[in-house]
Amino acid sequence: MRKTSSSLLPEQLKRYVEPFRVDDTRAFRLASYKTAERGGIDKDSGQEIIKANRDRLSDLQEKLYAQDRWSLLLIFQGMDAAGKDSAIESVFDGVNPQGCDVHSFKQPSTEELDHDFMWRAARRLPERGRIGIFNRSYYEEVLVVRVHPEILAKQKVPPKLVTKNIWRERFEDISAFEKYLARNGTLVLKFFLNVSKEEQRRRFLDRLEEPAKNWKFSMGDVAERKLWDRYQAAYQDMIRHTSSLDAPWHIVPADHKWFARVVVGSAIVGALDRLDLRFPKVDKSELGEFKKVRKALQNENNSALRVKKAAVKHAAGEKSEVASDSSASRGTGRPARTN
Repeated sequence: MRKTSSSLLPEQLKRYVEPFRVDDTRAFRLASYKTAERGGIDKDSGQEIIKANRDRLSDLQEKLYAQDRWSLLLIFQGMDAAGKDSAIESVFDGVNPQGCDVHSFKQPSTEELDHDFMWRAARRLPERGRIGIFNRSYYEEVLVVRVHPEILAKQKVPPKLVTKNIWRERFEDISAFEKYLARNGTLVLKFFLNVSKEEQRRRFLDRLEEPAKNWKFSMGDVAERKLWDRYQAAYQDMIRHTSSLDAPWHIVPADHKWFARVVVGSAIVGALDRLDLRFPKVDKSELGEFKKVRKALQNENNSALRVKKAAVKHAAGEKSEVASDSSASRGTGRPARTN
């Protein structure tokens, strides 16, 4: 794929989004999605798409901010070493950081545990005109908390409310929350970076063998890896119950990082493009004021030029007068007068 003009981009990108989009319009089974998919392209072609998406995203983000009507919430989930951080960094390379906010949700604080499970995420929602990026999110409450029941026990939920239906109830709460956001102008896109267990093993080994990556490794990662099957089951149940037209999931093949970035960037650009974002139009009365201001600024420049020319002319006149006096004094033998 060599032709990447922004006018053709939205149509071209569909083939990198639609096969991985889950919006509750068809049955879902996580095992049906290949982790090493490359979309029929090679890495060089993928890099071209990534660059074109960055350019287009930069333009769309500026219009999103200027229009100040919509906001965009992006949610990234995935197993350890799935490439969430690097995907965010790559896709948003070159986008104005003043229009984006990235939040990473880790172990909840004492204050957060004194609130409902959505509270800390709700406080970080993007304002109109801005892009909010959640690197992990409120979905941890139906993933890690489900895999580790001891965490739920620390959340101070009244015991009578902790029933066998708690996960279904949380799915319902999350779906209702996302529908509420959609109805109020927040576009919600969710990405599950689907990495294979074998690729995770290779990335863990890289972190151990390369000194520059040692800091990324945690012994806790190995402990969580042992629970791989339980996490995969939790992800499948979560995606199946929380995918919707208002807030679709994208099952991103993550074994090849470059293709994961193609899918993520294409989904974001395509969704923003469908909003038909435009720069605000200026009404006629303001255009009239703009003309007055433009004229005043131009006159200000012209006035400055006139003053400068007058000063130069005056200085030249003084210099000529001094030269004349000097010449006269040489002719009479008298000293030249000084001012």
